[in-house]
Amino acid sequence: MNEDWAEAAVELVDGYTVVNADGWVVSSVPRASVAFQGGFVKLRLPGTTAVQVVSAPAVRLITLTDG
Repeated sequence: MNEDWAEAAVELVDGYTVVNADGWVVSSVPRASVAFQGGFVKLRLPGTTAVQVVSAPAVRLITLTDG
């Protein structure tokens, strides 16, 4: 399956988190690669090797950037 990734800032709803490159649990990230798949958003944060997945209802705001 071919995925379209985009650069974005991401803010999650209260109670939802991802892990940043420093190992901190955060609810917003200023920069990430995002891909949408069904009812989920895949996140690749700079400095991390894992793809983190959150459900669409966990997302408060995604602001696409020019990259």
